[in-house]
Amino acid sequence: MFEHKKAVIFDMDGTLMDSMWMWKDIDIEYLGRFHIELPRDLEIAIEGMGFTETAAYFKNRFQLPLSVEEVKADWNRMAYEKYEKQVPLKQGALQMLLKLKEMGFRLGIATSNHIELARAALKSNQVEGLFDCIRTSCEVAKGKPAPDVYLSVADTFRVTPKECLVFEDVPMGIQAGLNAGMQVCAVEDDYSRNRTQEIRSLANYYIHNFDEVLDHTYEVLR
Repeated sequence: MFEHKKAVIFDMDGTLMDSMWMWKDIDIEYLGRFHIELPRDLEIAIEGMGFTETAAYFKNRFQLPLSVEEVKADWNRMAYEKYEKQVPLKQGALQMLLKLKEMGFRLGIATSNHIELARAALKSNQVEGLFDCIRTSCEVAKGKPAPDVYLSVADTFRVTPKECLVFEDVPMGIQAGLNAGMQVCAVEDDYSRNRTQEIRSLANYYIHNFDEVLDHTYEVLR
């Protein structure tokens, strides 16, 4: 998996962190303020979008009487304490990060989330200092499945896409890594378990948890 690689780049929510559980509840509560029921297709519709893109989508689709920045601020207030106190690392993640750092890999985050929430979760889990670059989709032209955020991290590291390995959990994120010309290891998550077949059809590797990376028991798909 790490042959000829110099950098390892992680999506955060659902990949490095067990955090996807909170967002459906936040969406239900937030839309409920405007007497709107959560549409069944919403999760798929916004998959991969950056924080700003998602806020703009909500404003336009649900005709919210707020600015995009106001929507983002509301979500930050609703989610910050959870990211600061209730979002754990996935199984085996800390041990793997420490091992990769010891081996000399550059470590990056490429997330669709807001930078404040990302830093809160990384700091509370005492891993923020392990990452050489933290980039969000709000900082690039297009969110996932566009490759922009992954290419931005690679450019910061001054490495080629072929020298990067990506860890992702959902199809749009996996596609973003592939579109960047990088190999991608899919990480199982309860949130996307019903899409496992699609995920496995895209990714180069597959793991149930990060212990499998250290144990070399991960699956090679292609």
